[in-house]
Amino acid sequence: MFGIPGKSPVTLTPRAVRHITRLLERENAKGLRVGVRKGGCAGMEYTMETASEIGPHEEVIEQDGARIIIAPMAQMFLFGTEIDYETGLLESGFKFRNPNVTEACGCGESIKFGDIADAPDPASGH
Repeated sequence: MFGIPGKSPVTLTPRAVRHITRLLERENAKGLRVGVRKGGCAGMEYTMETASEIGPHEEVIEQDGARIIIAPMAQMFLFGTEIDYETGLLESGFKFRNPNVTEACGCGESIKFGDIADAPDPASGH
């Protein structure tokens, strides 16, 4: 992992913890897998899915009963990110506060990191 010893690479707000623990219980999942892939209007987008297994090179973060699994190629993009869950009048969902993002589209789902032209495609593992 691209991290600092003793510091969690991703943190969760209390609202995110509550939502994740309910989701994992409902889905009988081992964790919520978080990643990034090429796509969206800004170049990259976050991915989230419940996971029934944990891969050998995936980073596992546990906080107050919630478990996040970070795909290997997404680890460098997510370091320092705070994940929140916001509820609004028109939409509700997870929000990422990621210090590594240099641009984001209006919807907030598509993001751009520094110079990623030479970065591997996180979805393909290459």
